[in-house]
Amino acid sequence: MNKSKQPLPASFNRVFSDNKLSIGLLTPLEAYPNTPFPTLKEHLKIAQQAEQAGFSSIWARDVPFYDPNFGDAAQIIDPFVYCGYLAAVTSEITLGTAGIVLPLRDPISVAKQSASVDLLTNGRFVLGLSTGDRPVEYPAFGIGFEQRAERYRESVDVVKRLHSEPFPQIETEHFGTLSGNLDLHPKPVHGRLPMMAVGRSRQPIEWLAKNVDAWIWSVDNEQAIKDIIANLKAVAGDSPVPKYGYATFFDLDKNPDAPYQRFYNVVRIGRNTLIERLMKHKELGVRHIALNLKPSRRPADEVIAEMGEHVLPVLNEG
Repeated sequence: MNKSKQPLPASFNRVFSDNKLSIGLLTPLEAYPNTPFPTLKEHLKIAQQAEQAGFSSIWARDVPFYDPNFGDAAQIIDPFVYCGYLAAVTSEITLGTAGIVLPLRDPISVAKQSASVDLLTNGRFVLGLSTGDRPVEYPAFGIGFEQRAERYRESVDVVKRLHSEPFPQIETEHFGTLSGNLDLHPKPVHGRLPMMAVGRSRQPIEWLAKNVDAWIWSVDNEQAIKDIIANLKAVAGDSPVPKYGYATFFDLDKNPDAPYQRFYNVVRIGRNTLIERLMKHKELGVRHIALNLKPSRRPADEVIAEMGEHVLPVLNEG
C-alpha cells in the first residue's frame, strides 16, 4: 500500500517544509557525555524550553534494552509512553518517534499506540519507524534478525490500513489475520498519520520513495545529500517525494566562530559556522536536522537557549 496523497497535517509541515530547514531534538533532552544513562532531571522543563525556543520537534528513541556494547540507553522510557507524557506538557511542538523498532513490535499495537498519541497531541505526532541498530535485541524477542526487512514492510502496510480503512481484511505472513469484523480506533486526527523512515531500514530507495513521507538518516555529506535527494526524485514516480533530513550527535562550542569538526559521529561547531553550514544544507534540499545532545560539553538548557536566540531565528527568516 503506497502512501496516501491526502494532505499532510500542519504538524508535519512545520518540521518538513517545502522551503525551509527546521531543527529538532532527540531525547533524552540533556547532555550525558560520560555515562550511558541520562538523569532525566528537569526533562519536562527542558521540553517546554525547546518549544519556546522555536525547535520544531522532539523525537523519542526506541531502545528496548541497555546493551553495554552500544553504550547508550537513550531516554529509558518507552517512546509511546513518553510522547503521551510530553503531549500533556507541550502545546505546539511536533512530537514523534525516531524510530520505533518496527520488526520487534506487533503492528496492531503500533497502530493503536501511535493513533492514541496522535489524539492526545491533537494531531501533532509523526510516526518514525526503523529496524533498529542493535542486533542483540532480536533473539530476546524470538525474532530472526534476517527477517527484519520483510517484517518492516509488512508492518508498515498493516499500520497504514488500520489507520485508514474501516474493518479491514488483511492477510499477513509474519503477523495475524484480520477478517473484516474488527475496526481499530482511534483513527488519526487528520485522516492519516505522517510516516517517517529512520535509517535505510533495509529497504531499497524505490520503496522508501513511494511509502514514507519523510526520511531521516545519518548522512550529512554534501555530495551524498545531493545524490540522495536526486535519487528520491528520480524513483518517486507520481508519489510525493519524501522530505530528507538527518540526525547527528551534537556539541555546540562556546566559541561562536569555532570551525566544523567531526569526531566519528559527533559534530562539534560554533554557532556562526553552524549557521553557514545549515544554510548550505537548506539549499541542497535538507528539510530537517535532529540533534542529539548526549556528547555535549555544555548543559542542554544552555545549548537550547543559544540556538533559540541566535540560530533558529535565522532559519525561520530564510
